[in-house]
Amino acid sequence: MTDTLKWALILGGSSGLGLATAEKLAKHGYGILIVHRDRKTDMEQIDKSFQLISESANGFFSFNSDALNAEKRTAGLEQIKDQIGTGKIKVLVHSIAKGNLKPMSDAENEVLTNQDFHLTLDAMAISLYDWVKAIVENEMFAEDTRIIAYTSEGNTKAWKGYAAVSAAKVALEAMVRNIALEFADSGIKANCIQAGITDTQSFRRIPNSDGLKRDALKRNPNKRLTTPEDVADATYLLTLDEAKWITGTVIKVDGGESLR
Repeated sequence: MTDTLKWALILGGSSGLGLATAEKLAKHGYGILIVHRDRKTDMEQIDKSFQLISESANGFFSFNSDALNAEKRTAGLEQIKDQIGTGKIKVLVHSIAKGNLKPMSDAENEVLTNQDFHLTLDAMAISLYDWVKAIVENEMFAEDTRIIAYTSEGNTKAWKGYAAVSAAKVALEAMVRNIALEFADSGIKANCIQAGITDTQSFRRIPNSDGLKRDALKRNPNKRLTTPEDVADATYLLTLDEAKWITGTVIKVDGGESLR
């Protein structure tokens, strides 16, 4: 059993923004808890990344489990309790990227269904509330907890094939605002980071991702894409004592990409 007062729980931390955030927080004295859902064929590379994090973290535990399943969430929290001892969760990061990327209208390909929207909204928005509620009920949050969830410019822009995820991002932002309001008495501050176009595995699954990258590079005054490390750096800033009065908002981390 490892006791530390500063743990970060990252939902969806095996790649992309979540993994970069785990690496960043580990270097700043956090114990790292990662819940992820990956196939066995991908675990060799993931385990290498986790090993590097564990070498700098103040404790490290990962759980390859379905973060959306209520029973597995309950079981996972029991495991986390056993691992952190008297420690508390100081930071919760929501980086789950599980959504349907089908078009709404297409004469040749499968289109979005009602169920596709429900599954995407549950995974990429409602699951945040499920975890927050469960952790509060288990009294596992620190007195001054920071919750950070990742959104995208698709919250206001329409991209073909992105409708379900776009709806989920809007719902996620509403969820964060209300968490900031209704859990303020528990010491929770909650914010969204709107990342610029970031070349991750999840992003590459979006239809016309290459076109979105080219457009982002043209629009960005700093002439490059956002990196996972850019987002991780901003996440870390939101965990600092100096950021304790920032809550219920969406912060753009895109190098000015969304200015035009």
